[in-house]
Amino acid sequence: MTPTQIILLIISYFGVLVLISYFTGKKSGNDAFFKGNKQSPWYLVAFGMIGASLSGVTFISVPGWVEASQFSYMQVVLGYVVGYLVIGTILLPLYYKLNLTSIYTYLEERFGDYSYKTGALFFIISRVVGASFRLFLVANVLQVILFDEIGIAFWQTVIITVLLIWLYTFKSGIKTIVWTDTLQTLFMLIAVGVTIYFVSDELGLTSGNVLSYVLDSDLSKTFFFDDFKSSDYFWKQFISGAFIAIVMTGLDQDMMQKNLTCKTLKDAQKNMFWFTIVLTIVNFIFLSLGLLLTVYAEQNGIDAHKDELFPLLAKNYLGTGVFIFFLLGLIAAAYSSADSALTALTTSFSIDILNIEKKLDEKAQVAKRKQIHVLFSIILILVIVSFKYVIKDESVIAKLFVFAGYTYGPLLGLYAFGLFTKWQVKDKIVPIIAILSPILSYVISVLSAKYLNFEFGFFILILNGLLTFLGLLMIKKKA
Repeated sequence: MTPTQIILLIISYFGVLVLISYFTGKKSGNDAFFKGNKQSPWYLVAFGMIGASLSGVTFISVPGWVEASQFSYMQVVLGYVVGYLVIGTILLPLYYKLNLTSIYTYLEERFGDYSYKTGALFFIISRVVGASFRLFLVANVLQVILFDEIGIAFWQTVIITVLLIWLYTFKSGIKTIVWTDTLQTLFMLIAVGVTIYFVSDELGLTSGNVLSYVLDSDLSKTFFFDDFKSSDYFWKQFISGAFIAIVMTGLDQDMMQKNLTCKTLKDAQKNMFWFTIVLTIVNFIFLSLGLLLTVYAEQNGIDAHKDELFPLLAKNYLGTGVFIFFLLGLIAAAYSSADSALTALTTSFSIDILNIEKKLDEKAQVAKRKQIHVLFSIILILVIVSFKYVIKDESVIAKLFVFAGYTYGPLLGLYAFGLFTKWQVKDKIVPIIAILSPILSYVISVLSAKYLNFEFGFFILILNGLLTFLGLLMIKKKA
């Protein structure tokens, strides 16, 4: 494809998103931006959440994992099922009962203002780093395949990228995103389906025997019970998957904000349960794609591995049609994650940090929310650009992204303590516990790998949450 064709493709894609924003943004205020007026159809939320869950990182990385890890990731996905069941039966009823706009308001009611602000700030830090990292990877891909060739600098690419997100979310926020995420999820799944079709054809497979080919391959080994020290060990990944789902969906304002736009609790629960089924199938399809791409690369002597596998084959070997859908799928996966992150950050900062619902009248709330939306757009731009020009070392950036995930551990500990005990804590000390827990978790994981040859892997989240829980136990108030 020529640069002009790629630009026209991107303009057309975002033209559709802006059009959706126009139709959903009429007569929109803060209630639409934060809650979608509580009118979102549950099936749209369920489908759109697939795209938000599978970011641009997943779109590229999951297929690339198969060569080294086979289908071991499905152990984590099966754990997700348990986690989503907990969300649907415990957390969603709590959020609807309290009629929350921000889910972290629960911490204020349960423990106090310091705990409340701590939970919100940990989410904000994690989401800023996480969303920036995902957009950084996608911006890099766009830079290589397009913008370098037409003389646009990386920082300009980033500004364009974030500006486009702001353009279709600034008016109606989550109300628009429920609809745009549905479209973006569709594009992403079509991209995967088209690629599987073409690769299967190149491998001489028919549509009827692709599944059996995948299941019969040595690369599709799913369950690993041999070495409990390994990060691939079944129970380690399965239990971690359950807690990852609870924390990164159930305790994440970004993901829960979509659920809270459903009309009723029953609708939100239907959304969560159907989302679970579809997400499990979609992850299996992504891994199947990775298997087919790995075999194709091996048979044709192509040196493509890990994150390079899908982009390199799509661009250079599988034809223009596949590359077009790859590009659309990549952009869709990245933006369906980033647009909701920007909206959730705006919501959390407005409600949790500035308390605009309590301090300002309705007109002033809208004005302040718009200012915050612009502020976080600028913050995302600055962080992404700093990744390129200040930090530069990609391994450091990747570690920063991983460490941002550690901030979910204190949230897990706080909510577990709140839900499963009736004790109160010394609220002012909670921030100290929340800061120390991820640091201790990191130190323990490093020492464990070095001296005990035991890798925590995803299990680190549970250790982090446990340390937070124990810390809260130490500062509980006497009866």
